[in-house]
This record gives sequence, structure tokens and C-alpha cells, in this order.
Amino acid sequence: MSSITSLTSATRAIVVEQPGLATTVQDLGRPGLAHIGIPPSGAVDPSLAAFVNRLVGNDPDAAVIETCGRLAVRARGAVLIASSFEPAPIWLRDGERYRLEGGFGRLWHYLAVGGGVDVAAVLGSRSTDTLSGLGPPLIATGDELPVGPPSDAPVTTDHAPLAELRRVARITPGPRLDWFEPATFERLAASVCTVTASSRIGVRIRGPALRRSITGELPTEGLVRGALQAPPGGELVMMLADHPTTGGYPVIAVVHPDDVAVIAQSEPGSELRFSARSR
Repeated sequence: MSSITSLTSATRAIVVEQPGLATTVQDLGRPGLAHIGIPPSGAVDPSLAAFVNRLVGNDPDAAVIETCGRLAVRARGAVLIASSFEPAPIWLRDGERYRLEGGFGRLWHYLAVGGGVDVAAVLGSRSTDTLSGLGPPLIATGDELPVGPPSDAPVTTDHAPLAELRRVARITPGPRLDWFEPATFERLAASVCTVTASSRIGVRIRGPALRRSITGELPTEGLVRGALQAPPGGELVMMLADHPTTGGYPVIAVVHPDDVAVIAQSEPGSELRFSARSR
């Protein structure tokens, strides 16, 4: 029996028939624990997760299923669902199936169920942290994800199309900008960059050459979501939901909190631009 299944004896559940890609349970995470080395975790795209929650009458912080697609589930009992792949409330009767394929120019998608995914909370959150291992395990075939009691909140939106994703992210100078040659920040903001790899921990970005004026070792210091680190290999790494709380590479810039998802949602091979902002 799955460790997720054993968390409750609820009669309603989402049964996983095909786990898909990078599929986990997520809510809005564990903010405020970086001082004891615990990443914030939570949904990669919090606004999109909150959006699909609203479509089924949930609070924005209700736990959802996050996936990069190819997810197939079956209802145990009647459940109300909505997804970012098909943004409208859908009733599934007992035994009915649903597939979330992914795509539409977004890497990460969400499946919400009325009442929320009711797995056990760890340190106040139901989020799976892929770096530390906190929270429920990665979703696997055969898992039965229990569903909480349905909300009394009315569903007021029956269809809400998603806008096309912008490929421009605002950045401000980072705390170690002085470790780079003059005008490096402006050169970064004026360049077309390419996403080369992505995970819940971070996103690798290939851009212009970033020449350092200080080449020594940087003492380990704190990191925040959206920080753009510059390791020696030449590619930038943007810290994402499960990022380590400290690091030893200079942070040249920080992405605006509202635009972190712009980069996170860009599939590998996608081009993007930065828009410079002052502190």
C-alpha cells in the first residue's frame, strides 16, 4: 500500500493510474523556515495553482497536484476537479478518468480537486520538497490521494481561458553585482537568453558572458527564490521552489517575485528576456 494512501481512510480519493512527469503534491509551501535550513517549497507557479483552486471553490492554499504532464487519474467517489490544461470545473463520477497532458507553452500544470488533496501536513504544509525530502513522497502509480470535505464556497467561474505566457522577467541588481565587470547587469538585461534545464530546485539559463571583476571564493550566504546565481560554468541558475537556503556563488540579480514563474514555466529551449529595474 502506498504511503500516501495510508494517511487517511477517506472515502473520496484521486487514484493515480499514470504518475506523469515530476508529479507531486503542492500547496503554498513552508515560508519563514530558511533560518533552520528548510526551503520554502510550494507550487512552482503559485498564482496558477491558486487559480485552479478557485475554479473548484477551494482556498488558494489548498493542496493540488503539480505535474509536467502525462498524468492520468481516476476518481474514487464523485469529485469536482479543474486543471490548468482545461480551466473549467468538471465533475468526475466514481470510476471516471481524467488525463492532464501538459503543454500550451507551460512546463508546469496543476490539477485541483474540490476539498483539496488531504495528505498529512509536515511543518504546516502538504508540499513535497524534492531537495530535503520533506512532505509526501513523489506521486507514483497506484497512489490514492485522499480528498478533503468539499468547500461551501460557490464556484462563480465556469470558464476562464489562460493568457499567453510572457517571456520577459523583471530583475533588480543582486547583492554581489560588484563582483562583475561594469555594465554586466545592463548587458544581461539587453540579451536574449535561453532556458537549458529546469527542475523544482532551479532553472539553468544560458545568456551573455558574465565576466567577473572579483574571482575569489565567496563565503556561503543566504539565497532567496528568484536569485540568479552565476556559477563558474557560465550559465545562470535561478533559484526555484525547492532551492537550497544557502549557496557559494555570487548572485548577480534577483527576479521579481511575480515573474519567477515566467522563467519557471519556460520549457527548455525557450528564449526569454530580462527587464532591468533599479533596487
